[in-house]
Amino acid sequence: MVATQGSIDRMSTAAVHRSLDVAAAPGHAFATLCEVEKWPLWLSFLRSARRLDTGVFGLGSEVAIRGAIPGDEEEEVYEVDRFLDGHLVSLVGAFSIRRRIDFRIESKSTRSKIVARIDYPSYGGAVGAFIDRLTARRKLDAALGDSLIHFKGLVEYDSTPGEALLDF
Repeated sequence: MVATQGSIDRMSTAAVHRSLDVAAAPGHAFATLCEVEKWPLWLSFLRSARRLDTGVFGLGSEVAIRGAIPGDEEEEVYEVDRFLDGHLVSLVGAFSIRRRIDFRIESKSTRSKIVARIDYPSYGGAVGAFIDRLTARRKLDAALGDSLIHFKGLVEYDSTPGEALLDF
């Protein structure tokens, strides 16, 4: 069962979507995903991320993000509106419900798969959407792909400490 606040809306077809297999246990990958303060380490398009509340990270938690997502020059507040422990974290913009960041960890025996989706509105009608697809969304798509590779390195290295130095 998915814990939700509000309706479960589907993302627009223009959402940036990437996934990557990770050689780490799903529980470990999800625990790393829930460490909000580490997001700028692996999400290359974020400058900062911090929790605005205390306690356990989950449904209703608030996160302040400053990043390179178009329209986010200022610090943007997001709220966790969908959360399934060990599987799903979905954030929605506190001031714009059209801004959404979703992370999902899928279990594949001892391995896992991370799936990330980012959606934000583009303004200016059809011309504005076209220009956005050619510029900002293309850059964000490449940055998200690189970010998942960083996440893979962070999770795999962290799950096997010292293994990188076995050759020496």
